[in-house]
Amino acid sequence: MYNMISRRITNLIKKRLVRSPAAAIIGPRQSGKTTLAKTLSSCYFDMENPQMYASLDAQWPELIKQDQLIILDEAQSYPVIFSRLRSAIDQDRQRTGRFLLLGSVSPALMKNVSESLAGRLAVIELTPFLLDETGTQKSDELWFYGGYPEGGVLDRTFYPSWQNDYIGTLTQRDLPNWGLSAKPAAAMRLLHMLSVAHAQNWNASKIGQSLGIDYKTVNGYMDYLTGSFIVRQLEPYFANLKKRLIKSPKMYLRDSGLLHSLLKLPDFNGLLSHPSAGASWEGFVIEQILGKLSYLDRQFSPYYLRTSDQKEIDLILDFGPKKWAIEIKLTSSPSPDDIAHFNKVADLIDADKRILVCRIEKPILSETCLVSDLPYLLSVLEQQS
Repeated sequence: MYNMISRRITNLIKKRLVRSPAAAIIGPRQSGKTTLAKTLSSCYFDMENPQMYASLDAQWPELIKQDQLIILDEAQSYPVIFSRLRSAIDQDRQRTGRFLLLGSVSPALMKNVSESLAGRLAVIELTPFLLDETGTQKSDELWFYGGYPEGGVLDRTFYPSWQNDYIGTLTQRDLPNWGLSAKPAAAMRLLHMLSVAHAQNWNASKIGQSLGIDYKTVNGYMDYLTGSFIVRQLEPYFANLKKRLIKSPKMYLRDSGLLHSLLKLPDFNGLLSHPSAGASWEGFVIEQILGKLSYLDRQFSPYYLRTSDQKEIDLILDFGPKKWAIEIKLTSSPSPDDIAHFNKVADLIDADKRILVCRIEKPILSETCLVSDLPYLLSVLEQQS
């Protein structure tokens, strides 16, 4: 069913392959990397399948002479391939669009990528489905079930069994295979704690005390969860302000469906009545914005701001010459005081654009601020690209 949904990042992948000898599509497991890659070429090898990489070994000398794009899925599972790729690329640096690697961990965890293919590989992140891909009519479904193709957004009967199975596989097999030393039970406990701490400032010492380990070990665990696209750590914005700033990152579980399954939320009404509803909405909106900017190929850096006296900007988009301040509220009727307060906080960083994202039916535009729902903001981002 989800084969029929067009992935917006496809054009960016094609553009990178025109310019580079190799590209890598990275992103969490089950986000649709393989399905997308197979629309680009039929020359496919799964590096987690011993029979397939045996076949690749036998065909390698002839394959690299052909013009067909070679897809190598879960390439981190077969490290020897990286030196072979480097050799093949260096023999003919002018040829582009030769190799497409797929991986479920970031280059920071794929040591072979950074060491062997530096300067030879374009890296593109594929997220689970975004609102642009499912359609705005599925906004609430996408928020509740998350964006994984089989997580419920296309068939609600899969929730929450799919998420529970996914988390089980992640903690019992994937994370240990990628190098995480935590026992599966400890990793599962950590994920449950992170679901409660979603959209809060990261406190490794507090989490460590609950798990009975030191904060350095907890931070090491978080590096793996971040590198496997399960967690986002939003860095604080540093500026020469006259106020003291909170300097720890904010932590989000990137997929709202995984968050809701960990919180044991039964349905959308259960989400709206839950104390974590506002935090969930904040994380969902942030992921949609950052995912859209990525496939639009915009150059930007995301931050948040919080002062010691609790003045906060949920998301700052630093485009270099311009800064956007974005506040996220789970309301359909923001008050004039909400807007005025947000503008004052945005003044702290001299934000060029100020946007309050909520669930309002019609956007409100003024000289200083835009108040809109998420689909309208996403359309603004498209126009700015």
